[in-house]
Amino acid sequence: MEPQLIIFDLDGTLIDSRADLTAGVNHMRAHYGLEPLSLETVSGYIGNGTRELVERALQGAAVDVDEAMAINKAYYGDHLVVDTYLYDGVAEGIPELVKAGHKVALLTNKPGDPSREILRLFGLRDYFCAVVGGGDVPNLKPEPDGIFACAEAAGMALADAWMVGDNYTDLAVAENAGVKNAYARYGFGDPLDHKADVYFASFSELVGYFL
Repeated sequence: MEPQLIIFDLDGTLIDSRADLTAGVNHMRAHYGLEPLSLETVSGYIGNGTRELVERALQGAAVDVDEAMAINKAYYGDHLVVDTYLYDGVAEGIPELVKAGHKVALLTNKPGDPSREILRLFGLRDYFCAVVGGGDVPNLKPEPDGIFACAEAAGMALADAWMVGDNYTDLAVAENAGVKNAYARYGFGDPLDHKADVYFASFSELVGYFL
């Protein structure tokens, strides 16, 4: 295959971060005397950025969201990979894709700094030509700002770009930017009524598609 720009989502696509995100949410809730939420509940709140996660986790509580976000950010920033792990095939697959001539980038609604740190902690940061997170561009997914930033950083045409993710925000941002998309069935997101160009049951299957 000709060199492609493969733009990955992070949570639910490269990493399973549900346990640590849930711990951060419940640390924040405990600060306000609120009962903890289950991993399944918090998983359903992930994908639209930190503010949405915090607001959803505090719905019905009379809490200052900005203060709650600061509490969550401080705790989560110190506990990024306690129980977070790479999905099978990611540690080997990302280098394989780069070795094959493709460029890889990251586009996530998680804030940029912790996203870059997570990649660094897993030894993958240097493979990515761009890491674009919440706050790095004006608008989160599904607005196309991040796709355009990744393509510009990679020096690649949109016609040669893919968005890979596990959530409707990933499929929708690809549609809005006019790039191809691939859906990671193994993640914990929801495609809603969006359709992908290609579906993958595992990360290794995805890598094989591009090699």
